[in-house]
Amino acid sequence: MEPRNNLTYFILLGLTQNPKEQKVLFVIFLLFYILTLLGNLLIFVTITVSKTLNTPMYFFLASLSCMDMAYSSSISPRFLSDLFFEENTISFESCMTYLFIEHIFGGSEVFLLLVMAYDRYVAICKPLHYLVTMRQRVCVVLLLVSWVGGFLHSVIQLGTIYGLPFCGPNVIDHFSCDMYPLLKLVSSDTYVIGILVVANGGLICTTVFLLSLISYGVILHSLKNLSQEGRRKALQTCGSHITVVVCFFVPCIFMYARPAKTFPLDKSLTVFYTVITPMLNPLIYSLRNSEMTNAMKSLWRKKSRLCMK
Repeated sequence: MEPRNNLTYFILLGLTQNPKEQKVLFVIFLLFYILTLLGNLLIFVTITVSKTLNTPMYFFLASLSCMDMAYSSSISPRFLSDLFFEENTISFESCMTYLFIEHIFGGSEVFLLLVMAYDRYVAICKPLHYLVTMRQRVCVVLLLVSWVGGFLHSVIQLGTIYGLPFCGPNVIDHFSCDMYPLLKLVSSDTYVIGILVVANGGLICTTVFLLSLISYGVILHSLKNLSQEGRRKALQTCGSHITVVVCFFVPCIFMYARPAKTFPLDKSLTVFYTVITPMLNPLIYSLRNSEMTNAMKSLWRKKSRLCMK
């Protein structure tokens, strides 16, 4: 499909046009990006190395850490570059590529969070069938399905907007190439396109969010059948999962499950679920998970002994 437009590039207004504020934001978001990479890498390495964390839950958690690193890396480097060099232009093709990559990782994470909710449901509500239901092959297939779901979502998003007529203006009031800011620049009626975006983005996020909440609701209802120690561990893991689900989905639903309009709050919400949430995930999972914390301490002790030799 060939794009029908007269534009070769866009201008991203970013979060601010003030040079001093841009430098301050650069330092802040660079720190966020480094913490995101280090935190998620620590979780991935800990799960990979530890022999006690070889369960399906930690397999999916390691996969989520990889997705968070990839998701953040699809957005933050370009964002940081614009803040530091004050270079806010992006070519049409680069903008479309940016949009495609961002939605692959974001969409895949949406489906993976649902898979993680299902994993916890089987583990707590059907413990006798857990090892059979969530065997290694099934876990790999579920992870692949998450990636395929994210890929198809991204293809539909790109296909929806790529062939639209962009004839000017070329100023995007955002720091990234996203659907609604781009639709504002289309020189034709976008009512039907807006409905397609809501169906492909907002409806998916809302449906997955509700299914995840139902799954955790059933889990919490079933806790009365567990021992006190079992309830404590279940509340620890489910509490972490629910926190991540709410932090990720609530902003996404606000962004995409609505008519194709932009609001001043959009930039802040986009920063939250694309930059802040991937950084917070390692903290949420490690601080509320005693098994993860003990495995990290064990890994640190091993590294310390090796360094002393």
